[in-house]
Amino acid sequence: MRLTTKLSLVAVAMFTLSACQKEQAPAAPVLDTDQAKQAYSLGVSAGRYLESTIEEYSKISVELDSQLILRGVQDGLAGKSDISDEDIQQLLMVLDQQYREKQEELAQAESAKAAAAGKAFLEQNAAKEGVIVTESGLQYEVLQAADGKKPVATDVVKVHYVGTLTDGTEFDSSVARGTPAEFPLNRVIPGWTEGVQLMNVGSKFRFTIPSELAYGERDMGTIRPHSVLVFEVELLDIISGE
Repeated sequence: MRLTTKLSLVAVAMFTLSACQKEQAPAAPVLDTDQAKQAYSLGVSAGRYLESTIEEYSKISVELDSQLILRGVQDGLAGKSDISDEDIQQLLMVLDQQYREKQEELAQAESAKAAAAGKAFLEQNAAKEGVIVTESGLQYEVLQAADGKKPVATDVVKVHYVGTLTDGTEFDSSVARGTPAEFPLNRVIPGWTEGVQLMNVGSKFRFTIPSELAYGERDMGTIRPHSVLVFEVELLDIISGE
């Protein structure tokens, strides 16, 4: 959400709060009608939004003085301002730019940190006994060998798997769902396409997949940019070829 939009919502919140300050509030709210409850709910919602918004900006070192915001709203309601409309527009544009630059700066720092951590994890994992590293950088371990057929990229395969981040956080699991997954092998992340072709039906492998063979710089929610992924995969069957 853009900063100017956030500030507009803050202004709405502050309008509600400043309006409440003009009257002497009772010791406890009288919530005896739906409209009273709605009004109270609006105030609570506005207060919570304002608190979370100021906290969000604080995290990126953009400090907004709530008292000055309140004073600005009060002056606006009174039809006056100590700053011209032209200057207000310019100041908010600068603030919006500052906010976006801070976000980008933090995102780049987080990305660099994640990439470095992923590289270190891959180096440590590659040194473990039983880990094989392919030319692409994919790492795998054979947990359970088998003599079944190997799939090719155009095959549809049936597998059970558990996917985790390097810290052990589980982000996906067909095992937890209790239902094997079926998919065309050439329509998944490159680390899967390459890795599962190394497996025989009935085997179980652990794959450690560099981010460039997974989701790279994309933010997938739990899977952050430059995340190294770890999968334990059991190849149950080859369903069909394309």
